[in-house]
Amino acid sequence: MKNSVFLGAFAATTLVAGLAQAQTTLETVQSRGELNCGVSTGLAGFSAPDGNGVWQGFDVAFCRAVAAAVLDDPMAVNFVPTTGQTRFSALASGEVDILARNTTWTFSRDVDLNFTFLGTNYYDGQGFMVTRDLGVSSALELDGATVCIQTGTTTELNLADYFRVNGMAYEPVPIETNAEAQQQYLAGACDVYTTDVSGLAATRASFASPSDHVILPEVISKEPLGPAVRHGDDQWADIGRWTLFALIAAEELGVTSANIDEMKAGTDNPEINRLLGSEGDLGAMFGLDSEWAVRAIAAAGNYGEIFSATIGEQTPIGLARGLNAQWTQGGLLYAPPFR
Repeated sequence: MKNSVFLGAFAATTLVAGLAQAQTTLETVQSRGELNCGVSTGLAGFSAPDGNGVWQGFDVAFCRAVAAAVLDDPMAVNFVPTTGQTRFSALASGEVDILARNTTWTFSRDVDLNFTFLGTNYYDGQGFMVTRDLGVSSALELDGATVCIQTGTTTELNLADYFRVNGMAYEPVPIETNAEAQQQYLAGACDVYTTDVSGLAATRASFASPSDHVILPEVISKEPLGPAVRHGDDQWADIGRWTLFALIAAEELGVTSANIDEMKAGTDNPEINRLLGSEGDLGAMFGLDSEWAVRAIAAAGNYGEIFSATIGEQTPIGLARGLNAQWTQGGLLYAPPFR
């Protein structure tokens, strides 16, 4: 009798688990009516709430593009702040549907942590920032320095490798968030702050006197940053991946937030027509309608518009396109064909 009760309970549990698994991430998001998007705890230009509490930034714009594609509402996003330590558990547990938080695509994160990276939305590398009055012009002069570094990041491992290879010593000052790093660095608790160069530029832009701080010339790693989802739901991964590619392709093809209403009616370029849904029906292939990409691009513009508005040279962050220029302009940005 005990075995029968146990088996009955097990069967019921298995049935419930099976039903839960049967619902795709797309179905879950659409039934909830909101996208849960994991972002940083606050990094100017990339993801941070403005004075009205509305999240803004480069990574935020991607979340809004996905929400526009799947929910027809770029504002239907619940932004979940995560640290370098908590971001992966938030994604793995299902607390967030997608992680869009300046996260480096690595072998172990892809294979061992079972995450699917959707592509690279920002090509970066690790650098070092010091106060100008420290009198240092190269990272090779940092022997014996105290270094503020976020725990649970590739930055932590790269730092150890770089100093070991160059026969230098350092004293780590572990921190959890960018805000804590900024506080410790400005208080003089560390000589150096190290993270991705984009993060250093964003942090420096928030200082009262940015010109008092220098980002050293050395870039010591490759940091392909990009959004990620859990393994096991290829449809959801495809939606996220091709939303990113839609933003990139739109820039290359000259589709902007200003002309998209005109272009979606049809153009002489077959790829633009396929992208915007006036020819074929690519959206049906992953469970969306034909204008999913129109909504994604209209949410905050194409990749170039998003870059320019959030982190570009005319913003306080002041980042040049560099490797993040289109492949036709000497950069690495390249979207596969929409066909």
